[in-house]
Amino acid sequence: GGGAYGAAKAGGSFDLLRFLQQPQVVARVVSAVTPGPALPGRGGGDGYTSLPEDSRLFCVFNGNGDACRYGITVGVLAFVACVFFCMVDVYFPQISNTKDRKYLVLADLAFSGVWTFLWFVGFCFLTNQWSWTRPGLVYIGADSARAAITFSFFSIFSWVSETLCP
Repeated sequence: GGGAYGAAKAGGSFDLLRFLQQPQVVARVVSAVTPGPALPGRGGGDGYTSLPEDSRLFCVFNGNGDACRYGITVGVLAFVACVFFCMVDVYFPQISNTKDRKYLVLADLAFSGVWTFLWFVGFCFLTNQWSWTRPGLVYIGADSARAAITFSFFSIFSWVSETLCP
């Protein structure tokens, strides 16, 4: 067998094609890319708008800046975590200590579970705030708001897939 957490197979050479075909790597790439459109304030500030008579910016989600900040924070941290765990996946076959492998697998599983929950909360929060937004207040950014809600919904499933294949 492969030993605990695959420890008996530790020390093999790195094969990029085989690495990219692993289910957890595919799930990680999808999870890293999916939140991009879900970030309400990405790029040129699509999550924020202003009124013609007032130049101050406010969040398109019912004017609630917390909604924009939540989406941005969860999305950026999700991307950073995907990059980190992808690097762990590259070096994982070289780790022969069973305890280290166990802790890395458990950390990946726990983080993925927590982030699944955070994306669910984000989806509910953004949807609720968008439903309370008065249509006359948002001319520019409405499509971005709907995209943020849609992709936060898809992010739930991409992080579930990470939880299922650590």
